[in-house]
Amino acid sequence: MATTPIRGDVWLVDLGMAAKVRPCLVLSIPADDGSDRVLTTLVPHTTSTRGSRFEVPSNVPFLKPGAFDAQNIITIPTVKLIRQLGKLPADQMNQVEATVKLWLGFAGGS
Repeated sequence: MATTPIRGDVWLVDLGMAAKVRPCLVLSIPADDGSDRVLTTLVPHTTSTRGSRFEVPSNVPFLKPGAFDAQNIITIPTVKLIRQLGKLPADQMNQVEATVKLWLGFAGGS
């Protein structure tokens, strides 16, 4: 498993006291070692789905049944990432990207 979060990876992340430790999908690209802040943008996974159009169901063996919640995008210091759980398949990553675009109002969202 990688030690640097890579776009499409799913990591166990400490989101703080209220949000607890949960799996999250890495959405951002790796920070540049020189001038970039060491931050990672994530889409949290939830097992408490609501049937929202902004939830993307996940179907991977390393996660419990649930969904990635595009309405809950967060950017946190990379040091809060605990360990990599796996990599999201390309088709599911594409679904998350399209849903994030929809939520943010970018062209190309579906």
